[in-house]
Formats: sequence, structure tokens, C-alpha cells
Amino acid sequence: MWVKLCCLLLYFLALFVLARVFEAVAWYESGFLATQLVDPVALSFRKLRTILECRGLGHSGLPEKKDVRELVEKSGDLMEGELYSALKEEEASESVSSTNFSGEMHFYELVEDTKDGIWLVQVIANDRSPLVGKVHWEKMVKKVSRFGIRTGTFNCSSDPRYCKRRGWLKSTLIMSVPQTSTSKGKVMLKEYSGRKIEVEHIFKWITAHAASRIKTIYNSEHLKEEWNKSDQYRVKIYLFANLDQPPAFFSALSVKFTGRVEFIFVNVENWDNKSYMAEIGIYKTPSYILRTPEGIYRYGNNTGEFISLRAMDSFLRSLQPEVNDLFVLSLVLVNLMAWMDLFITQGATIKRFVVLISTLGTYNSLLIISWLPVLGFLQLPYLDSFYEYSLKLFRYSNTTTLASWVRADWMFYSSHPALFLSTYLGHGLLIDYFEKKRRRNNNTDEVNANNLEWLSSLWDWYTSYLFHPIASFQHFPFDSDWDEDPDLFLERLAFPDLWLHPLIPTDYIKNLPMWRFQCLGTHSDEEMLETFPDSESDSDSENKEVFSSDREVSEDDELSTFHRCSEGERRCGIETCSCASQFCHHEPCGRKARSYGSYSSAGDMEPDWSTWPSDMLHCTECVVCLENFAKGCLLMGLPCGHVFHQNCIVMWLAGGRHCCPVCRWASYKKKQPYIHPQPLSSEPPS
Repeated sequence: MWVKLCCLLLYFLALFVLARVFEAVAWYESGFLATQLVDPVALSFRKLRTILECRGLGHSGLPEKKDVRELVEKSGDLMEGELYSALKEEEASESVSSTNFSGEMHFYELVEDTKDGIWLVQVIANDRSPLVGKVHWEKMVKKVSRFGIRTGTFNCSSDPRYCKRRGWLKSTLIMSVPQTSTSKGKVMLKEYSGRKIEVEHIFKWITAHAASRIKTIYNSEHLKEEWNKSDQYRVKIYLFANLDQPPAFFSALSVKFTGRVEFIFVNVENWDNKSYMAEIGIYKTPSYILRTPEGIYRYGNNTGEFISLRAMDSFLRSLQPEVNDLFVLSLVLVNLMAWMDLFITQGATIKRFVVLISTLGTYNSLLIISWLPVLGFLQLPYLDSFYEYSLKLFRYSNTTTLASWVRADWMFYSSHPALFLSTYLGHGLLIDYFEKKRRRNNNTDEVNANNLEWLSSLWDWYTSYLFHPIASFQHFPFDSDWDEDPDLFLERLAFPDLWLHPLIPTDYIKNLPMWRFQCLGTHSDEEMLETFPDSESDSDSENKEVFSSDREVSEDDELSTFHRCSEGERRCGIETCSCASQFCHHEPCGRKARSYGSYSSAGDMEPDWSTWPSDMLHCTECVVCLENFAKGCLLMGLPCGHVFHQNCIVMWLAGGRHCCPVCRWASYKKKQPYIHPQPLSSEPPS
């Protein structure tokens, strides 16, 4: 998870750098930046009309270019980025969808139950033609959709009773607007009563009703009273302008942010005394001023702060977000991070997509589960102060220059989704290349696995999981019926190929006992060589014989030898196991037997058996590497009691051979501990 998170952060950093490169290229080719102001005098009449349409200002009664230019100047400063976005939006001939209502419940669910939006619905009466023709209706839909106004058509033939109850006996236009200034308030329906059925007249009717919800200030005394008033709204945005009514985008935002941000329009058209405006820091009009408990922020001075619906919407969302906004943001980030698994996972293509689907399901499930307690936590009445401090942190962080860059990049990449997806794909391919190179350097075999091999291994795992218990569930030590009845284990060994071999994890290895080999006395190697040359040569010759015989013994012979050895141990009361490389060498019962694989000369150092676990068999040689235990070497024991070098037995077990090299007992199953026999007392019984 942390690897995918780092990859996602690296991708966002690459997007930020790429946006700065695009800005530099645009400046080099055209000589201007997106934040550079544009003089409306230098623009054509068509471009000026495009700007007014994007801002939502009517221009039907302004035939002269001078009047249109003055209206643009009165509504706010024009930047190069806003001009570019407006021209691109006009060139894009995308058809906007309109909803067709099927009946009363459908209309109520979408229109009357929607508390934070504006709807424009054309009602077509029975056996009547629509009020607005098809061509004009398509133009109207395209014009109002840029301000977030949704449209639909209700045909009374689908539900005539509802139309009669509503009084819709003739074709008309219905507009729904929230009635109150509180969030999730009532919705009122207004019917168009104009005589002129034209797009501009209908649009003026819509903007007039939307602007009526905004508080309007006409004199300095009212402004002073409103500026110093403290009410439920912590965030207020003021528009100081010389206009008859606020632009349509400003009115549409007031509906969208109902209950979160208060929109106030200050009409300074007939003001003679503007001294109070100078006192509060307003020296020019038009100005968009954001007033928060932390201070005053002038909108339009930083990157990407255009006079448009989309730019101001992203700005206000970052300052005063809803819980739904945070959930959608977390959902997008989590899914972007999960898709990184498609490139990080190496091997077969089917494996990549299986891992991707598993990761997507896991991450989204965890996200939804983690959001449930958060929603319940936010409903507690004692967390108002925590909520206010969180919003204060959002306001502090999102009014910085870095935050304005991030918002500008978000608007740029969201308007160019092909660029966003191509950069994400390129970033993923780079991750795949470096990950594949790293695993090849580590000699990982899964890089070259094909689809059939991976599906075969997946099927083996599935069948093993279905028909056998997982070894990791059998926590070591594990008690079973085999501990009390060894015949069950011997019966399974008699027919080993009739059993499916389960895939056993190696997590039990860390629970196996480990200790260091210690001796009671200390002798130098030279003294041992001088004193016992013959015994060393005898031991070497004996080991050579054992090596050659070990290669000739089959697995069945090893098992039978182990049974004979076990019987011999029970028959002779020896102190330690005397199996050397799967062979038993029994001493007479009256003598002390050698440990398996051990050398017992007169000058050998005696091992310190007190440091050994009580259930381990005493020995001085590892039967895996056939080397004697050196002083201080790390040893590891298996449940059966046999002891080996730690490195040797770990490599043996990790290779898939989950059994003892000597007795073939399962290395993850407990065995009844070996009890060393107590020496017989030499004192006669009393």
C-alpha cells in the first residue's frame, strides 16, 4: 500500500511539473501567461459576446461594441486563461442531455426533492405543441447548462392526472428554485408568463428569479450594517459592481452553496459617498471579496481565479467543502492508487487483472467501512468546535499561492481528460519497467511466467485450499490424533502419492527453537590434531562411507531404517539418538552410545547439553551439510527432536520439503517430546 501511495504522489508531482512546462511553452510561443490581464478594447465583438455569455450577462439590447466592452469591464477583470477557456467552450459542439420525465414520482424525485439546484422544465400539455420549438429548446439547454441549470421535458400524456392537479392545461415553462436560504429548504415552482418565446428573454427571466435570492445592498449605511453583522454564516462573498443585477454564474453559485456561503451583491451604481468602502479596503470596482473570520481575501489575484462558474466553484469548494466532496475526493484517490497495482504486479497478464480486481474491491470496501464511523462521529453535538477548527484549517491552506496552482491544474487536466489518462498510463508503464528490471536483478522467476503457468498454479492453490487445511491455521505446536496414535501417520506414509500435497506457508519456521552450540571446555585446534590424528582420519573415513551409502539408499529404505532405529532406541536404553545420515549404529546396552553423526574420541570437547532444549536429541553433526557443529554456530530444532544448522534446515524447509531430513516427520506438527532416560543409580537398594 505504501509503495502505491508513493507512486501516486510521484505522479501528482509529475503533473504539477508538466503544467508548469505547458505554461512556459505557451508563454514562449504567444508571449503571455494565463494570469495576464486582457484589454477588452483589443478584442473583437464576437469574443466580447462570448465572454458575456460565459459570465451570464444579457447583451441582446447592446448592438454597439462599445456597450458590450463596458459591460465586460463592469463585470470583472478579464484574464488570458478565461478568454482561452471561453473560446474553447464555444468551439466545442457537445450536445447536452435533457431529462424526459416519466410521471409524477420521477418529477418529484428529481425536481421537487432537489434542494440545491435549479431546474428548467418544459411542460407539454395533452394534444398541444411545445411552447419552445426543438431548435430553440436545444439552444436554451446548451445556454443554461453552463451555469449548472438542469433541464427536462414533462409530457402530460404520460401522467394527465398530475397535470390537471397542477393546473398545467397548456404548454408552458416551469422553473424550480430553492425558496429559503437554508440548506435542504423548500422548493418553489415558477411558471413563465412572458409573451416573447425567445432564448434571450427566457434567459433573462431565469437570471432575474435566481438573482432575487441574493441579498442586494444599495447604500453605504446598509453595507456598514451588513459588514459588521455576525450571523450564522462564517463565509461571505461580496460582489461590488456597477450592474443592474449580478451575473448568472454568481446567482447559480448562490443556489449551489446554500447554507454554506452567503452571497451579497453591492450595487454601487448610484453611490455618491464611497468613503466606507475605502475604510474596509475596497478601492476599485468590480471586486469579488471573500470575508471570513480570518480576514479578507480578494478573489482574482492568484493563478486560475477567473470570473467564471467553474473557477469560483472549485475555489469555494476548497474553502467550504461538504462531506460528500471529501468522500468523492477520497474515492478518486483510492481508486487511482489501486490501479497502480496493474503496473506494480509482475508476471502473467491475467494475474495482473486478477490482482487489480482484488485490490479495487478491497480498497473500496475498506474506504466505505472507514467512512461509516466518520459520518457517525460528525453527527455528535459536541464536535462543533472540532468542525470549525477543521474548516479554519481548510481556509488557511486553500488561500495560499500553492493551493491556487493546484486548483488551476485541476481545472486544466479535468478539461483535458485524454491528457490526464495518457500521463497516468505513461507513469504506470515507467513503474512497470523499473519494477520488472528490479525483479530481474533479484532473479525472480515470476517475471517470465505466462498466463497458462499462472492459471495452473492458481488452480493448484485453489484445490489445495479446498481439500486440505492451511498449515498456517495449525499453529505450532499443534495437537492431533497422530500424537496419540502413530499408526495413522505410518498408514499415510505407506501411500504418499494418493494424497494431494497442500501448499504450506513457511511462517511456522520463525517459531522453531534456535540456540547456539556451546562446549564445556576449550582446546586449540593444534592440540586436537596432535593428540588425535588417528581418530580424525577414522572419522573422515567413516563419514566417506556414510556419504556413499547415503546416495544409494532410497526413500523407502530411509523410512524403514528410521523404524529400525526407533525400535533399537526403545530396545536399548541409550542416552542419545545414534542415527547418522539415516543409518543406526547401536552400541551394546552396557556402553554409552554415540550421538548420530558424532565423533567421540578421548580428547573431544564435551558439548554443553544444558543449553539445549529438553525435547531435542543430542548430536554434534548436521545431516544436511554433513559437517560437525562448530562452537558458537546457530542451531535449529524440529518438532521431532532432530537438530541441524539453522541455515541448512531453513533452506531445506523453504524449498518445499516440510519434513525432517532424518525421520520425515512433518516440520509443522508437534510430536511427543523425547525424554532422555535417567542414568541408573549405582547404589544398592536399601
